[in-house]
Amino acid sequence: MSVEARPGADDPYVALQETDEFQDLRRKFRGFVFPMTAFFLAWYFLYVLLSIFAPGFMNKPISGLVTVGLVFGLLQFVTTFAITFIYARWAGRTFDPAAESLGARMDAMSAPKGDQS
Repeated sequence: MSVEARPGADDPYVALQETDEFQDLRRKFRGFVFPMTAFFLAWYFLYVLLSIFAPGFMNKPISGLVTVGLVFGLLQFVTTFAITFIYARWAGRTFDPAAESLGARMDAMSAPKGDQS
């Protein structure tokens, strides 16, 4: 037997999700994360596909034993750290303040009526 939770109109979580501020926050998050993910996946698959279909290019020496493929592989790590850094800066400046504001509103909405803390 399963009991399905049906949020009512007075459910503070549903009420918060329906606010313009929450929808704006979601839109901002998706507007940052989806393009950044698409960029990284395109860059990663370019690396993989070049490794498969253009081994001559990827084995081309740049300097001594350093090849194009090795440089592209190392750039995957650089890109990962750069995206992490960019996201952390963006989140700290744009996303987190808005999320904390909504979190404070949620706490106020879900606090017991007699709670004065």
